[in-house]
Amino acid sequence: MRSQTFSLLLLCVALTSCQKEEHQVAELEIPVRAVPVAFTDYRYSIKLTGDIVAHIQSNLSFRVGGKVTEWTADVGSHVTAGQVIARVDPRQQKADVEAAEAAVVAAQADLAQASAEFERRKTLLASGSATREAYDQAATALQTAQGSLDNAKAQLGTAKDALGYTELRVDADGIITARNVEDGQVVQAAQTAFTLAQDGPRDAVFYIYEGLLQAKQAAPRIEIALVSDPTIKTYGKITEVSPTVDTASGTVRVKITLEDTPPAMTLGAPVTGFAQSEPTPMIVLPWTALSAIDTKPAVWTVDQGDSTVSLRPVEIGNYETGRVVISGGLSPGDTVVVDGGKMLRPGQRVRIEGEQG
Repeated sequence: MRSQTFSLLLLCVALTSCQKEEHQVAELEIPVRAVPVAFTDYRYSIKLTGDIVAHIQSNLSFRVGGKVTEWTADVGSHVTAGQVIARVDPRQQKADVEAAEAAVVAAQADLAQASAEFERRKTLLASGSATREAYDQAATALQTAQGSLDNAKAQLGTAKDALGYTELRVDADGIITARNVEDGQVVQAAQTAFTLAQDGPRDAVFYIYEGLLQAKQAAPRIEIALVSDPTIKTYGKITEVSPTVDTASGTVRVKITLEDTPPAMTLGAPVTGFAQSEPTPMIVLPWTALSAIDTKPAVWTVDQGDSTVSLRPVEIGNYETGRVVISGGLSPGDTVVVDGGKMLRPGQRVRIEGEQG
């Protein structure tokens, strides 16, 4: 009987001890730092590097094919309108001009003969010594000879134009940015020989990710600064957006026309473009607040009723140095753990030791 009573006492002591241990574990609180959720007017800042290019850039090519005999301008050369920068062998075109000139001389002789015959038939018809049919034939021959002469002259003009096309002339002032011909090279008509960046307005070209195009700019003007000297600045507006995405880089070509071009912003000069989006309500948190659920972003939120935590999935608006921008998943009044989250588990009780403003 005594042994049974002693056993019951031991069992009660053991149960009491276990309850105390479980209560102690359940009551264990981990100190954390947290912040209340608040929306702020956030602006996306976009800063990219691009290059200065000519507003108008044209490809120069010969209108006739042939063997290149010389070129007089190279990459970087400044050329003026009408300047000859290359030639092809003109012997074929000169022969065509000589043949056309001979055809004109022959047509002139035929016209002179037809004209004399017409006048003779006209006189004979007036005196009654020739028939009307003979007169009409002479008139037709005269018209045919005149047409042949006009055609020969047109052919001569075409041949002379072709001879002139053996010289490649610049159509505007500018700088040669590419040369694709060499002496002795045989080129075809319309094959690009030079690329000309015309003098005048300049553009800045950037390659940006497609998602950045969705953000609405706060102002239409974009600040452009020289990489080598950021104090040299100008402004511009987007004038062209490529309709296709580059498959290799996943970027879109955007052209910004500059309002004015500082002398230091020469062709090919690297520049930075800076713009901001319109303000959007966002939640900005330190990067230490960020955790994950199945590789998806999440944060620890504190239940103000029982001081327990749970993981809340969130949507990321942007990643920045030292902080993360939350675009969805949280509401005003939520409390987010920003320090100490690595030691937490769902349902864990925490003790907020300090709130960051």
